[in-house]
Amino acid sequence: MNKCKGYSKMLFLALLLVTFVTGVASNAQAGTTPVALGAAGDYVILAKSGITNVPTSIITGAIGVSPITYAAITGFSLTPVVPDVTTVFSTSAQVIGKVYAADYVEPTPTNLGAAVLDMQAAYTDAAGRAPDYTELGAGNIGGLTLPPATYKWGTVVTIPTDVTLSGGPNDVWIFQIAGGLTQASATKVILTGGALAKNVFWQAAGVVALGTTAHFEGIVLSATAITLNTGATVNGRLLAQTNVTLINNTVTQPAP
Repeated sequence: MNKCKGYSKMLFLALLLVTFVTGVASNAQAGTTPVALGAAGDYVILAKSGITNVPTSIITGAIGVSPITYAAITGFSLTPVVPDVTTVFSTSAQVIGKVYAADYVEPTPTNLGAAVLDMQAAYTDAAGRAPDYTELGAGNIGGLTLPPATYKWGTVVTIPTDVTLSGGPNDVWIFQIAGGLTQASATKVILTGGALAKNVFWQAAGVVALGTTAHFEGIVLSATAITLNTGATVNGRLLAQTNVTLINNTVTQPAP
């Protein structure tokens, strides 16, 4: 009889623990709303100090720089080569979209200025959300399957092996990273269950670096630089408060 009581108590505690953990995930999922990008959401790549490219990359969506000039967009063979008083945007064989810079004619400078302000506001919004989980994996999230929630680290975050984000099309993930974010070569960020890249936000104070042939999903909000090594691919947006560096990459804006 005492043994049966002991088993019953253990079963009760186990059920209580499962309920608690499920409740945390459920509350996080219900309470997390997407980060508003505003005008920054009009760009697949937006940077303040430059976009450097080693050809050939394939970029789907608009790219822009501000307050720096068009001269800081390199490696795209822009047309026109030198902007004139009629240049609102340039084009490139590597960009399925338009290329904008702060020294093009109106309304481009005004639009870019608004986009940069919205990019910075989005970074602040993402960084200020109340976290559901802190210091998960001591910053190593490789091999994990993560439910929708807000995650916070006071360190760098690494993705040494594939990481999976599992949730539905309306679920949101926010990653708050006080340091940089490094993804190893040939690894993947995987979305399952209908999760969408437009609802995944990576806010990082340090450099975001994707390894060779790595695949990444989501919106990067970086206070510093974003660097993609050879062959890395992104389904998302690269929004940097300094510069973005590309080397033979594919970057595609996420589905709406």
